[in-house]
Amino acid sequence: MAPRAGGIRPGGLERRSTGPPYTAGLVIKRPFGCLFELVETLVLTLVIFLVIQNFVAQPYRVQMQSMERTLEPNQYVLVDKLTPRFDTYKRGDIIVFTPPDDWVQIQDTPFIKRVIGVAGDRIEIHDDGQVYINSVALQEAAYVFDEDLRTSEGESAIWTVESGSLFVMGDHRSNSADSRTSGTTPLTAVLGRAWLRYWPFDTFGVLPTPTYPELKSAGS
Repeated sequence: MAPRAGGIRPGGLERRSTGPPYTAGLVIKRPFGCLFELVETLVLTLVIFLVIQNFVAQPYRVQMQSMERTLEPNQYVLVDKLTPRFDTYKRGDIIVFTPPDDWVQIQDTPFIKRVIGVAGDRIEIHDDGQVYINSVALQEAAYVFDEDLRTSEGESAIWTVESGSLFVMGDHRSNSADSRTSGTTPLTAVLGRAWLRYWPFDTFGVLPTPTYPELKSAGS
């Protein structure tokens, strides 16, 4: 039986239009859509990685023995590049820096040393290896390699740290090329402050910075 006028089928049911029928040929697919999104994600990830590595933090592998027993070869540390932009380096900080050309190095490898003196400090190292800052004996038993606590340095030597520079030394004094032989390190060469040892995992921990109360009590 033909439907009645007005679109009402027999039985009183109204036939309602829901738009044009689905046609598979009319669906538009973006060529290489998934590939484009993948490339977009990879580029964004790379940009974030580069920003973090250049301005926030960067991993560093210890390659030499100059910081034993604090840091051993093939341990990994995280270098803080952000906070030094707002705060100064302090005595006792462990820093990673690009050494001058005349320092002995392996394939342009950055060095890692401890800050001993900052701008204006008068550094003395006596012939028994004892370090003095502004005439105050520095207490370093907490980190200096055991055999180096009283290693003969030969003749005593004196340095004054100029503005914009740091006097750095390795904790393994007898196995370290540092400011004693090659002078101070300019701040412009410092890459950042090592603050966390994260690998091997059983050595995980924050690298403590000594407070040197003997210097504070002396007003240095």
